[in-house]
Amino acid sequence: MKTTYRYIFLLVALFFISFSCSKKDEEKNSENILKGNAEIVVDETLFPIVEDQKIIFETNYDATINIVSQPENQAIAALLSGKQKIAILSRKLTVAEEKQIKNKNITPKVTHFATDGVVFIKGTSSATTSIDLVDVVNFLNGKRISSIKGLVFESANSSTVRSLTALAKIEMIPQADNIFSVNTSEELIKYIAENPEYVGVVGLNWITQPTVENQKYVDAIKMLSVKGINQKDFVFPSQDMIASQKYPLARDLYIINCQGYAGLGMGFGSFITGEKGQRIVLQAGLVPARFPSRKIVTRKEIIKEDNK
Repeated sequence: MKTTYRYIFLLVALFFISFSCSKKDEEKNSENILKGNAEIVVDETLFPIVEDQKIIFETNYDATINIVSQPENQAIAALLSGKQKIAILSRKLTVAEEKQIKNKNITPKVTHFATDGVVFIKGTSSATTSIDLVDVVNFLNGKRISSIKGLVFESANSSTVRSLTALAKIEMIPQADNIFSVNTSEELIKYIAENPEYVGVVGLNWITQPTVENQKYVDAIKMLSVKGINQKDFVFPSQDMIASQKYPLARDLYIINCQGYAGLGMGFGSFITGEKGQRIVLQAGLVPARFPSRKIVTRKEIIKEDNK
């Protein structure tokens, strides 16, 4: 009797394993590097540039990409759990994170495709035009800074929070009335436009590529020049200052592909690092990983004089 039960159990287990494998094979067969459907989890602070890339990619190929926009911590958790296979982040995976994915017999493919920056914003009616990172660090550590009434982040789990807490050498932003977060970058920009005395912390791309709905609020805010720690000059977060590595809060952006096969993750990664994708990065006000080539057409005209 026990042998019979064991035999039935093995048959059921074999059925589920076969079903699982066939389902994965079906997914692979219905998708290649330029065709099919894929979902990408994106650090919310990077959403505009990824959406631009998605639109042009889908226009050129028989592909549909669904963007899931989440704070950095949640995006990484989804990638590590296997819920998501492709992510776009403002940092590489840690050694421990990479090991966790490799334990599933998948080697993550990490590709740098652009550089942007964490920027500080205030309302246009504010007289403030610059901010010192030393003051920001002191403010995050509980010191009173007369030039900073309050710091506002788009999410407590965002990559911008990680950047500043690492700078201030603290584990998390303190719970205080003058340091808090909203829910999204769009909400943050709206809040600063309506409360110009506060300082907002946001990804550059939300300012250079605002949504149509958020444009009126972007028009009501301004980016501040930043003085880095141990630096003498205040630097504005412009494209050329980020490209020259003079802006102190620049950060590299990566596409991390954990599909484990030649799917849309590979195709999309190749696209955004290729000629078209890098031009999109450049036009969005960010710095491409490699500058696209410029074709200069010259024309040589031969002038023939009439013989007299």
